[in-house]
Amino acid sequence: MTRASSAIFEAKRANPATPEPVVRCQRLSKSIDDRSVLREIDLQVGAGSYLALLGANGAGKSTLLKIVATLIPATSGEIELFGNPLSHNSASVRARIGFIAHQSMLYRDLSTRENLEFYAGLYSLKNARARVRRMLEMVGLSGRANDPVKTFSRGMVQRAAIARALLHDPDLILADEPFSGLDAPSIESLERFFSELHVAGKTIILVNHDIDQSLRLAERAIVLRGGRIAVDSPTYRLYPREVLSEVSA
Repeated sequence: MTRASSAIFEAKRANPATPEPVVRCQRLSKSIDDRSVLREIDLQVGAGSYLALLGANGAGKSTLLKIVATLIPATSGEIELFGNPLSHNSASVRARIGFIAHQSMLYRDLSTRENLEFYAGLYSLKNARARVRRMLEMVGLSGRANDPVKTFSRGMVQRAAIARALLHDPDLILADEPFSGLDAPSIESLERFFSELHVAGKTIILVNHDIDQSLRLAERAIVLRGGRIAVDSPTYRLYPREVLSEVSA
């Protein structure tokens, strides 16, 4: 656990007031091809929370993240983002979300700088060039900023995708296996950056297969099993072996 994360945990334990929810799901279910992927999910994620979403392959983690990202609809149930039903002001809601997905959402023939400048234009960012430079530095790609994305390694593409997702300074960060394909220095850098975002009050939902890392980084963990919530607990109360037994059950 980082010092910043530890300080946040202690402050919240001393002052248990629940922040306003950024994400609220009630009886949320999703079926794909007549197969139930999510079943009656009730979930609230408070503003400024750092939540780890764990579970075996096929447990519904990525599906839940995509619903919250407004990329796919739920089959039934209700979802509110930033206090508003998802059907209301969806464009303004999406502008407050940063989604790190399995797909990079980058144009391979363009450079990282050109990709980020393109997305900066879509978001109508002020001081776009300065923001692009900041993100290139954050992901360690300043030296390759003008090279086409198609020349990058898997880890470099992932770093560029992270820069794209966080370019517009979103309030809600949804990260689906963001550490996949990264080398050790890049993982450490991204962990530190997520901690800084958490300290700054951003809400983070992290899908991750690494249980130890998740419990070290996040303040709350949810385990999905068979499309349902099997565990929902502060991370300081959980041990990796216990979580692994729940994931594998």
